[in-house]
Amino acid sequence: MPTHPDIAQLLAILDRAYNRRSWHGTNLRGSIRGLTPAQALWRPAPARHNIHEVVVHAAYWKYAVCRRLTGEKRGAFPLKGSNWFPREGDPDDTAWQADVALLERTHKALRDAIALMRANDLRRTSPGSKVSNFELISGIAAHDLYHAGQIQLLKRLRAEPSRMVS
Repeated sequence: MPTHPDIAQLLAILDRAYNRRSWHGTNLRGSIRGLTPAQALWRPAPARHNIHEVVVHAAYWKYAVCRRLTGEKRGAFPLKGSNWFPREGDPDDTAWQADVALLERTHKALRDAIALMRANDLRRTSPGSKVSNFELISGIAAHDLYHAGQIQLLKRLRAEPSRMVS
């Protein structure tokens, strides 16, 4: 069965925000390409999030949207907690790569869930949500782009610390 055009369009938007070329510039996956664990752990100031934490945060919200779309129960995210997950300490390539892989897996799971939807599912509001499934899906794409920009800014601040203002 071919994908409904509305679903196909949402998938294209989601993909451009995450890992496909687009006119707007760097997407989320592109913003972390080539980063070392040390770069990912750098903080612009105490109590500010680092790139590694932003990556896990993005993975968590992809999971949360997927869970709402599929009706899956809470608790399936592989890390304890919700929203923000502290990442600090010695740079560890294994931990960084594991969290990048988590982001990839949650994106794929979300994409697969959306691809199975019917067009009339887009107008529905999932239990536990205050917005339609269409708004939820377009919102997670916007979330990816927001954090892609945040990561680009963090990378620039790390490279040019003298430009930081307090």
